[in-house]
Amino acid sequence: MSISRRNLLQVTASGALLAGCSDGRPSGAAPAPAPGTSSSPSSPASPASTGAPSPPPHAPAGEPATSAPPLPPGLPDQIEHGPRDRARLALTFHGQGEPALATALLAEAEKAGARVTVLAVGAWLDTYPRLARRILDGGHELGNHTQTHGDIGAMDAAAATAEIEGCARRLTQLTGSRGRWFRPSQARMATPLVVSLAREAGYPHVLSYDVDPLDYTDPGAERVRAAVAAQARAGSVVSLHFGHSGTVAALPGILDDLHRRGLRAVTTSELLT
Repeated sequence: MSISRRNLLQVTASGALLAGCSDGRPSGAAPAPAPGTSSSPSSPASPASTGAPSPPPHAPAGEPATSAPPLPPGLPDQIEHGPRDRARLALTFHGQGEPALATALLAEAEKAGARVTVLAVGAWLDTYPRLARRILDGGHELGNHTQTHGDIGAMDAAAATAEIEGCARRLTQLTGSRGRWFRPSQARMATPLVVSLAREAGYPHVLSYDVDPLDYTDPGAERVRAAVAAQARAGSVVSLHFGHSGTVAALPGILDDLHRRGLRAVTTSELLT
């Protein structure tokens, strides 16, 4: 039985479904630097210091820092999942928290041959600028999760624009691109206003998700793993978070479960193309 694109990609035109997108700190508060971690916007770390592959040449301003296939036409404004007829899904991570946990999580993904999408908070990149290149150099995808992680759905147009553009500018400074994806902060779905402002800022598609294992509540690695196993299926976009040790501990098991089911973890761009 054929499946139409309408069935493959759900569209939500309005409403903001609140989701707990938090690492335990007040909105907009940058985490304290880990011992030995520079908080200045210095040049990217060398591959030896990060364990990442040699970085590709920097892209010109305004161009993607890594090659990404073009998206197909007809995608909705808000994307909750991808095609259900392909054996792959996307693991997406809200980018905040201690850099050591972020680096450990990326290393676990790479060990299993998985590629992920990171939606970074601009203030986090201000504090840990080297992580932007570390994410891209590992073959992962980097996008915009607002500048300070405030409740963007409750903001007026000027404040919401500042949140989107602030993070976009930081991404461009660090990587040469503002990234393909924008995800609203403190909400699963964006309001119509935020959808419109994101489009004006260069993000025609807001990235939502259909699987939320609530890892930010720190329920323990086994519960996070079990929740992903119960909810995820072909085409899913899974919402996870940096900054939580239980998520790092859960990831190898999550990837093992997906492998046994014949599902491959790819970037969001790969999922949709």
